[in-house]
Amino acid sequence: MQTLVHHAKLLLACAAAALPLAVPAQHLPSAQQSPLLTESPIAEFQFSRLIYPSGYGWGRGSALVDWPDAEYHFMQGLTRLTRVDGAIVSRYDGNGGRMVSLRDDALFDYPWLYAVEVGDWYLDEFEAARLREYLLRGGFLMVDDFHGSRGWFGFNESLKRVFPDRPWVEIPESDEVMHVLYDLDKSTQIPGVRALYSGRTWEEDGFNPHWRGIYDDKGRLLVAINFNMDLGDAWEHADTPGYPEPMTAMAYRFAVNYVIYAMTH
Repeated sequence: MQTLVHHAKLLLACAAAALPLAVPAQHLPSAQQSPLLTESPIAEFQFSRLIYPSGYGWGRGSALVDWPDAEYHFMQGLTRLTRVDGAIVSRYDGNGGRMVSLRDDALFDYPWLYAVEVGDWYLDEFEAARLREYLLRGGFLMVDDFHGSRGWFGFNESLKRVFPDRPWVEIPESDEVMHVLYDLDKSTQIPGVRALYSGRTWEEDGFNPHWRGIYDDKGRLLVAINFNMDLGDAWEHADTPGYPEPMTAMAYRFAVNYVIYAMTH
């Protein structure tokens, strides 16, 4: 892959096994949406958010949910808990992170993509082919914050254009991604904050959490599918007193494992 960001330089080393919350921060005004950031990488790892079209037109709104607070908190944790050379993201304007389109060649400079609310995405044949090429050349995609039968249908319609011949499967407990740094607990449903404050951990009819994936012919995980969960909210609300610390900690552990796996496979 074009630079798929120096795999050989990265080595794991972690801090403590217990995951503290992200660095507390005062509440800051929400940043305005910024244009696509397609500059060259400035660090070994940058939080790269996939900007995608939706069935209702260009989906900047859905694709930018939790931005930039989710990036800010997650990168604080990643750089403190590992030796990954990660670019810190500004909570004011998202500077330090990247927004990447499947139609931009900058896609191939980033080994890890995060896509949110993918129940609303729509990938045409060109975009599906580009994502397939990216993944088969060494990239990794983490999808998050979509729920229930309606969300799965919308996500899966485009996923079938990306990989018509590769079925999704439930990620087994024994998979390396579940243990590459932290031992992960798939029994914890990580909720969005609005659902949690309504006394639930689910949205729509997405009652049960699922950790699904798509693999290549050699058994490498290409796509991590966090279904009926909202890890982005757990990062975003890492310093919100009402959001449970164990859920935030588990959301960090999953994403840290995904990053380490993506950078070493």
